[in-house]
Amino acid sequence: MVAETNNITEAARRLHLTQPTLSRQIQDLEREVGVPLFDRQSHQLHLNAAGVLFKQRAKTILELFEHAKQELVSSQDEITGVINLGCVESSVGPWLMDQVASFQAHHPAVKINLYDGDGDSLRSQLDAGLLDLAVLIEPVEAAKYNFLTLPVKETWGVIMSKTVPEAKLKAIDQATLSKLPLTMGRRPIVRDDLAENIKIKRTDLNVKVTVNLPSVSKALLLTWRYYHLGIKGVYKQFHDDRLIFVPLVPATVSGHLLIWKKQQVLSTATAAFLQTITGSKKF
Repeated sequence: MVAETNNITEAARRLHLTQPTLSRQIQDLEREVGVPLFDRQSHQLHLNAAGVLFKQRAKTILELFEHAKQELVSSQDEITGVINLGCVESSVGPWLMDQVASFQAHHPAVKINLYDGDGDSLRSQLDAGLLDLAVLIEPVEAAKYNFLTLPVKETWGVIMSKTVPEAKLKAIDQATLSKLPLTMGRRPIVRDDLAENIKIKRTDLNVKVTVNLPSVSKALLLTWRYYHLGIKGVYKQFHDDRLIFVPLVPATVSGHLLIWKKQQVLSTATAAFLQTITGSKKF
């Protein structure tokens, strides 16, 4: 609250504390962590660099604590709790939402928090304990994660403006691909796997821009004649008649995987959700 208001008096008022009590708590905290967390100017307090970092870490700790409490809340008669579920932006989305709806129809007391993002972001959240499960484009690092193969496939190709010459092609081969200024997702393991499948050296891909979520870079395709090397599911999510998807040749298809950390103790709700996905298997 002090970081939000930048004023100890206003923060104390909102927290229903006296100003001296809150000032003492801030001083005690700074002594405990060993560094000042605020820069003090007149009656204003502003987080310094250490304070910004500590606030970020504290927020993560509190989220994990809240999630742990929610996982432990369960009764014999009804599964309760929260599942934090991440998903890449692709054609798997509608299928996954069907699973979510089916699961909640049987377990209405379970809340599901959905997070979208690219594979690297979702893996980082999974590794930090902020996600229980994540759906990614294969491959994944098999040594780190358990996974289920999902029944949704993605076709790889190039998304481009309909005004460029390559838009008239029925497929993009390696020679054509190597000449195009590309945007592409940033997961190295996926790029390496794709390059191997289409028999092209990764260094021959002229990747000019790597992206987190492709929608941000759509203007590069429409205005500046870049080409996005990606999956058809991204093209469908653009919903833009000015763009076209041209598949690669040889045809290249990737699947989706639902992953979770190895040696992870699954909550009752998460295990039940995995059982919904598989139909019967116990976790």
